Amino acid sequence: MLSRSTRYSGPALLLLIVALTSGCARSGFFVESHDLKELSAAVSQQEREIAFLQNLTLEQQRLILSQQDHSTDRIVNSIREQVEKPSCPPAQEQKSCPTQTRSADQKTRTDKLNGKLIVGELEKFFLVGPNFVYDARIDSGATTSSIDARNIKRFERNGENWVRFDVPIPGDEENFKTLEREIVRNVRIVQANEEDYDRRPVVELQFAMGDHQQKAEFTLTERAHMTHPILIGRNILRDVMLIDVGKEYATELPPVAESNAN
Repeated sequence: MLSRSTRYSGPALLLLIVALTSGCARSGFFVESHDLKELSAAVSQQEREIAFLQNLTLEQQRLILSQQDHSTDRIVNSIREQVEKPSCPPAQEQKSCPTQTRSADQKTRTDKLNGKLIVGELEKFFLVGPNFVYDARIDSGATTSSIDARNIKRFERNGENWVRFDVPIPGDEENFKTLEREIVRNVRIVQANEEDYDRRPVVELQFAMGDHQQKAEFTLTERAHMTHPILIGRNILRDVMLIDVGKEYATELPPVAESNAN
């Protein structure tokens, strides 16, 4: 018995092949010409976009590399500036200053710290008016300064309270100089082991210690039993002087004060 394929004749077989071929084309094995044109245009567009992106990427890379090079140059220059050894200017020749003779009206140099006069436990004290030079004891424990005064007499002048007193002449224990000053105030001094108190006048006196000149309050009191006629207390020391307890006569009066002393 013959197979099914042998039943077809030559023309019939040819028609069958053509039919099958037409069916495959319609089912998607073949592409129309206008579809090929659209596909080609899309591929060309993608190629152009890819080329643009590549160029943009290369430009960004060049910009980043340029910025990195600039930053690297700045860092290197900064390191060089810090590492470079500083150069010192040549030393200038020191000129010697000629010795100058101090005139009589020039002030004497005195030691100071933060603008305050450094004084020792004993200092030369110039009293303006009689122009006497005394040895003064510096005592930070005393509230008010005091001066040796004798024959203290109170009186009234033009409705104001005044006082007349004698101060000793330096180097002459037997003679005194009489002074008159207006009373600024009075202080009450309680005597030791006594119920009574002493009312002492306080006056203002102009004085100089070293190159420092000042008007300050002094209590008038007899200091004949004391070693020194002048006592400098806190009312003068405060904000003006510093005490170096290891020194004596740390200051020197100006020559004009020494020359005017009697």
